[in-house]
Amino acid sequence: MSDIELAITRTKALESLLEQALGATGKGLHEKVSSVQGRLALPLVKKLRFVATVRNKIVHESDYQQIDDRDAFVRACDEAEAELRAMFAPPQVINKGCFGLVLVVGVLGTAWRLV
Repeated sequence: MSDIELAITRTKALESLLEQALGATGKGLHEKVSSVQGRLALPLVKKLRFVATVRNKIVHESDYQQIDDRDAFVRACDEAEAELRAMFAPPQVINKGCFGLVLVVGVLGTAWRLV
């Protein structure tokens, strides 16, 4: 995959996550981040801004032919995507037996009142 394809593909995925999870609005990644910036951690905002800047450079600047640090770009994309997904993933059940305990206590409490 070329650098331009990589930049566009990864940016579109991040834009989509921001739109779906946070209702972000705007024309590009920078504008979408700005529209929800108050709800994001500063390190995540910085990663997203870095990705958007690299994407814009490779798409709009004719003398910028390849991403200077492709590994850093991919890492920023991966981390930002993981952070966004984690923010909006359904909460995991830590103690599955908790409901059973609540049920037992409730039944015992009711039985105790009947005695």
